[in-house]
Amino acid sequence: MPTPSSSVSTRQGHLLALFSVLVWGTTFISTTVLLREFSPQEILFVRTVLAISALFIVRPRCLRLKTPKHHLLFAGAGLCGVTLYFLLENAALTYTSSANCSVIISTAPFFVALATHWFIKAETLRPSFFMGFIVAIAGVCLISISGHALQLNPLGDLLCLLAAISWAGYSVFIKKIETLGYDTLLVTRRVFLMGLLWLLPSLLFLGFAPPLGSLVKPVNLFNFLFLGLGASALCYVTWNTAVKHLGAVKTSIYIYLCPGITIVTAWLMLRDPILPMALMGASLTLIGLVISQGRQGWDRE
Repeated sequence: MPTPSSSVSTRQGHLLALFSVLVWGTTFISTTVLLREFSPQEILFVRTVLAISALFIVRPRCLRLKTPKHHLLFAGAGLCGVTLYFLLENAALTYTSSANCSVIISTAPFFVALATHWFIKAETLRPSFFMGFIVAIAGVCLISISGHALQLNPLGDLLCLLAAISWAGYSVFIKKIETLGYDTLLVTRRVFLMGLLWLLPSLLFLGFAPPLGSLVKPVNLFNFLFLGLGASALCYVTWNTAVKHLGAVKTSIYIYLCPGITIVTAWLMLRDPILPMALMGASLTLIGLVISQGRQGWDRE
């Protein structure tokens, strides 16, 4: 029987995970605006530098690792959760539609479940998890094809799939790190720092020449601050804290909500219409989330 303190911790975890995806679901609009004048790697570089700077201001002290072996965990988390995930996702959008991408990225909880089950042995999956996954993905598909047509693009779709798998890798690394007793904010800053170090060599091949004049344009500055301070610095802290409270699998299930949040944001900010099929899809994603979050979805060991 759960103790009162554990129940409070669980509720906090759910609220933090929900807050994270509410913000992440709106980042598509900011990224789309910035892609008019900046390349994907330039956007990633600026938002990562902003995130590191903000987290250092909030907690200006170094993270002293207990053993050199822990460097490998942080390096893996930075590579998978920052560099690979964002580069693959942004590159995919140049080859495939956002509708395809939203469907494929939303399969991340499935890969997170398999990865944590195989590499951490911390969560035993039950049939209800897979039932919820099927229902939620059906909902995501309805959201994505409302007003559009899903068209296969092998290269772009493969990049999206690799991005989802890289997020699973990040989930494994961050779950292992969260068991080591480090401060979550310092952990998040170290992960972004490792991601930046992985990104720097790739800039030699991908190119890096951001138009400095465009950086100070109010619309671009606002979107960079939103992505760097909100979606990166703040939301990675809240997400990592949710992982600590709930586990990697249960937290990752909230990713199902991102496409629905995106269409609502587009309706509010861009006046894009919300079609009945999209509403039906959003309802299915919520049902799938509830099924997967059910008590019998998995057992924490």
